[in-house]
This record gives sequence, C-alpha cells and structure tokens, in this order.
Amino acid sequence: MSSPDPTTSTSLTATCRELARLGAATVYEASGRAGLIDAELIQVVPGARACGPARTVRCGQDDNLMVHAVMPRLQPGEVLVLTMPEPRPVALLGELLATQAQVAGAAAVLVDAAVRDRAELESMGLPVWSRWVRSRGAAKSTVGELGAPVTVGGQEIRPGDLVVLDADGGTVVARERAGEVLAASQAREQKELAKRGQLQAGLHSYDLDGLRAVVEGDSS
Repeated sequence: MSSPDPTTSTSLTATCRELARLGAATVYEASGRAGLIDAELIQVVPGARACGPARTVRCGQDDNLMVHAVMPRLQPGEVLVLTMPEPRPVALLGELLATQAQVAGAAAVLVDAAVRDRAELESMGLPVWSRWVRSRGAAKSTVGELGAPVTVGGQEIRPGDLVVLDADGGTVVARERAGEVLAASQAREQKELAKRGQLQAGLHSYDLDGLRAVVEGDSS
C-alpha cells in the first residue's frame, strides 16, 4: 500500500504538527542543511513553536497596505510571511492586524521587518517572529504583491512551502520535500535520543563522532 500523500489536507496538518514539534534546527540538519532563514528573529511569544504552509506578502517599502489586503485570503494553519523590498525597522504588524490573523486561524506570522504592540501580541498568544520591535508605523499607499515568492534571511519562500519556527529561528521546507524531510527529521531525532543515552553513560562525542582522529591523527 502506498504511503499517505503529505500534501493532502489531513496529512499536511499532521506533517506540520510534527515538524513544529521536531523544531527548526532538527529539520534544517535533517534536510541536508537546507532551508535556513539566516536572520536574527525575535520570538515575540516565548516558547512558541509553529509550522504551516506560507502565505506570502511583498509589501511596498515601509508600507503595510498589502498586509490589510491579505487578511481576507488568509487560511487556517498558514504561516503569514510579511516582507518588503529591504528589511527595515518599520512596523508592518500590530495588535489590530494580528487580531485579524488570529481570527483567520493563522499558525504564525513571520515579519521581515518590525512589529509593535509587543505586550499585546504576547498576551494574545499568536506566534509571531520579527526582525525588530519598533513603534514606527508604516504607510498604507503602495500596492505590492500577494502570493509571490519572497526571500527572508537569504532563503526563498514560495507560497505553500512549509515554514518551521521556534526559539532557534526558522527553516523552510519545500512543500514537495515535506514527506522526505519529515522522515529524515524523525530518524535524526531517534539517533540523537540514542546518542544522548551514550553521553549520559559517560561516553564523549569526541570519540563517538570520530573527532579524536581529526585532532590527534590516526594512532594505529
């Protein structure tokens, strides 16, 4: 019998839940060190973990008109990804827009700019990651793009790609690789559990990982 298709609605939800549990670092390593969002991100809600298909927004520079425009299109379980041509400490998201995202059922919001109303965002509990927290507000006059590929921290994010976010930052999984990366991440977790037991028994990664030979040379 064939394996479930990880892109179907039910399987995608389960895949995202499991990738969120496994975490950004494990998924990054297991995917062949691919998909890293190489940027300093503020985890607005401490302890939050999230994963979902990307709903991408490219705003005009220092403008959040398109954040308002995307809200009627936002679907439950999606990660809303907000960008503009150049990342700058201008708030694209605050409490009122976050309320709309939460009501729509967003899994998380990733902002390659600033957010404001941090205390309110934290109390709401909607998982939000951003580059900055600033009071500086955005204009609402420039038409940008919805549903186009965007780049955050040097990583391209296409609509529907899975975005994994936690305290370590973010990792992007191409949607067509979801099943493969999930299996590799679960295998990595099991390997690390076994290794943890060896370390707790007093062994050292210096020997388990063959690093002694790198430092001291082959003594045979």
